[in-house]
Amino acid sequence: MSMEQHMLDKGAQMLQSLKPVKQISQHVCTFAKYSHEMTRQIQTHHYVTRLNQDFLQCAVYDSDDSTSRLIGVEYIVSEEIFETLPPEEQKLWHSHAYEIKSGLWVTPRVPEMVVRPELENIAKTYGKFWCTWQTDRGDRLPVGEPALMMSPQAVNLGMVTPEIVQRRDNKYNISTNALKNSRMEIAEPEWINPLADYWKQHQKGFAICVETTEMKLRPGVTFP
Repeated sequence: MSMEQHMLDKGAQMLQSLKPVKQISQHVCTFAKYSHEMTRQIQTHHYVTRLNQDFLQCAVYDSDDSTSRLIGVEYIVSEEIFETLPPEEQKLWHSHAYEIKSGLWVTPRVPEMVVRPELENIAKTYGKFWCTWQTDRGDRLPVGEPALMMSPQAVNLGMVTPEIVQRRDNKYNISTNALKNSRMEIAEPEWINPLADYWKQHQKGFAICVETTEMKLRPGVTFP
């Protein structure tokens, strides 16, 4: 960037509050799969803001580096909120129990004992993750329609390959297998709504198709 741009950014940081960004409270690293193409998997970095005890919102990046790219957003709700959603909406969400129990969901550089209560809560939640920039296929810009993402699961297409997990483990000097063993006592939900993780039961994913449509205008409003 130019010197002028650096000066503008520094000045803005001093003069503006940036309150929404400052509410981000933790960094989570995990993995996700494309609902319409489950053989594609990506490592994701979620920067989490807690709006209340039942609702989290996450800015999702493709790495934790200073040059990382914002690739989407995930919303996470408690099972109490999830059960209030219409059935057609529930189909777009995924469960987190396996992600937690398998050790795939980690909070880098934070001791496991510190995050244990949070892990126990997240294991009972549901998420909806829209990817807006498919950097894994080489896109240099966020082109195309958003893609719905699914969480890893312990069945066939839901499994994350050992190679991608090992690369993450090497970076943070952790062992996913050790985390899995240490989390065996974390309670799973008594019941995971079968409309979540919809692909597991129905072998069908979801994809957005953009189409031209007539614009809705207020009465009396016309184009020039």
